[in-house]
Amino acid sequence: MKVKDLVNKGILDLSPYKPGKPIEDLERELGIRNAIKLASNENPLGPSPLAVDAVSEILKGTHRYPDGNALRLKECIGKKFSVDINCLTIGNGSNDIIEFIARSFLSDKDSAIYSEHAFAVYPLVIQAVGAEGIEVTAKEYSHDLEGMKQAVKENTKLIFIANPNNPTGTFLSPIEIESFLSDLDRNIIVLLDQAYFDYSSYNNEDINFDLIKKYPNLIISRSFSKAYGLAGFRIGYSVSSPEVADFLNRVRQPFNANSLALVAAEVALSDDSHLKKSLEINLEQKKFLMKSFKELGYECIPSEGNFISFNSNGEALNLFEALLNEGVIVRTLGVYKMPNHLRVTIGLPEENLILLDKLSAIS
Repeated sequence: MKVKDLVNKGILDLSPYKPGKPIEDLERELGIRNAIKLASNENPLGPSPLAVDAVSEILKGTHRYPDGNALRLKECIGKKFSVDINCLTIGNGSNDIIEFIARSFLSDKDSAIYSEHAFAVYPLVIQAVGAEGIEVTAKEYSHDLEGMKQAVKENTKLIFIANPNNPTGTFLSPIEIESFLSDLDRNIIVLLDQAYFDYSSYNNEDINFDLIKKYPNLIISRSFSKAYGLAGFRIGYSVSSPEVADFLNRVRQPFNANSLALVAAEVALSDDSHLKKSLEINLEQKKFLMKSFKELGYECIPSEGNFISFNSNGEALNLFEALLNEGVIVRTLGVYKMPNHLRVTIGLPEENLILLDKLSAIS
C-alpha cells in the first residue's frame, strides 16, 4: 500500500507549520541554562494572576466535559464588546477559526487570496482543502489592498487580511479596511485576522464590530494568546453575522475549547489592569528596541504588534545560529519570503537587554 496514493491530494506537498524553538529543547541540546525565548510573540508578563487563580479552583472538576457551546465565555465577550452571542464562534486559538473558515467556504473549485509576507498558515489551509492560493505582492511589507482587489477571480471565495500583520507588524486603518470592503463583491468572505490587535489598539482607532452588520461577508477574529497571555491554553474567537457563525459552528469540533481555557479567558477579559500593564510595557520596550536596533545598524519594519522584524544585512541564518548558541531564541523568516530578516518578540526589559548585549557582541 502506498499511503500517498490514499492521501487527500491537497496535503501531498504540504509542509507543516514550524513553531519557534522551545526553551527546553535549546537548553538540552546545548547544555545551557537560563535561555530566553523571543520567537513566538508571547506576552512576557504571562497570564493574568486572576486567571491563574480561577483555573486552579476548577482543576478538580476536569473529569467533566467543558461547555461545548462556551456560553459563559460568549456572554463575557458579548458584554465587553457589545456583540450578540449568536455572532460568536469559539476556537482552539484563532488558528482554529482559520481552519473553520477554509473548511466552510473553500473547495477544490475555489480560490483564496492572501498577501505576501502574511501569516504562514493562510496558504497551508488553502492548500489543505485543495483550493487555489493567490498570493498578492506586498506593498512596503504591508497588504496591497488595491492589488488584492485586482487579483479577484470568478471563483474567488475568500480573502485573508492580517491586521496587524505577522511577521511585519504593519497596520491598516479602519478607513482603509472599510474602503476595501465597500468595493468588494459581497459574495467573497473576508477574514480580518486581529490576533495582535490589542497591541495596535493602544495607539490606533478600534475596529468596530458593528461592521459585520454593514458587511455580512466580514469575519473578525481575535486571540487570547497574545496580549492576554494565554498562548498555552489555546483560545480565540471570531465575530461574524449569525448566519456565518452558524456554518462555522457546524464544522467546529465538539469541546474544541477545554474547561481551563474557557475559564482563563473569561477572567482575563475582566482584568483590565493586567492588559493595560502588558500594553504599556510592550510600547515602552518596543520604542527602546527600535532605537537600539538602529544604533546597531539594523533597519526595522515599523510594528504595531509585540514583535519587531529587522533586516540582518544578509546574515540572518548566521545571526540566528549565533544567538541560539548564546541562549537567545528568535525567529527566522525564510518561510515568509524574508530570508534576510529576523523577527524578535518584545520581551521584559531584562530579556531585551540580554538580546542587545548578545547582538552587540556578535556584530
